[in-house]
Amino acid sequence: MSASVPAALPISGTEPVETQPPVAISAFRAFLSRLNDSLRNSLSERRPWPELADRSTFSKPESFSDATLRIRKNYFYFRVNYLMVIGVTLAFSLIFHPFSLLLLLGLLFSWVILYLFRPADQPLIIFGRTFSDLETLGILVIFSIFVIFLTSVGSLIISAIMLGLGLVCAHGAFRAPDDLFLDDQEPAATGFLSFIGGAASNAVTATVPTIANTRI
Repeated sequence: MSASVPAALPISGTEPVETQPPVAISAFRAFLSRLNDSLRNSLSERRPWPELADRSTFSKPESFSDATLRIRKNYFYFRVNYLMVIGVTLAFSLIFHPFSLLLLLGLLFSWVILYLFRPADQPLIIFGRTFSDLETLGILVIFSIFVIFLTSVGSLIISAIMLGLGLVCAHGAFRAPDDLFLDDQEPAATGFLSFIGGAASNAVTATVPTIANTRI
């Protein structure tokens, strides 16, 4: 009598699939991380605030050309501090106008959630209607124009920036830059837009490899 062979148990061919975070979350985390690093590097170049507010260095400029030269030299030396002053002025203006702040935050989150970090394989569906990327972009552009130009947000931002620029120019014109150590070669692009644009562009570049690797 031959021994009975036990029946083989069925083995499932399915293997556990590693779950990966969505593309939008990975890209957004990379964006925030790179933006944080860029801001830290930029803020590390700021000058001491007591040096900015030293009363012994203030004097009346001799002429308009002298005031212009002072503003230029002080700007290249205190540029990060000046940009922080403009940023704080803008922040206080928005805080004291909560309606404009809510509109601006709503506009920002609309761009981030609906367009910038929305996965390409997930179309936008609102009330059962599917919107293409071009339609989504057009809606966001129209919404941005409405918020900035047809509400108080645009005038508030312009007023705050002009006030900050006025404070910066007044300080730069009346502070004598004789005690400042300036490099022989001044940076070519140190404007407000280049400062913000550089930080943003460096942060956005971090999201491209993340999206590409996830799609592959």
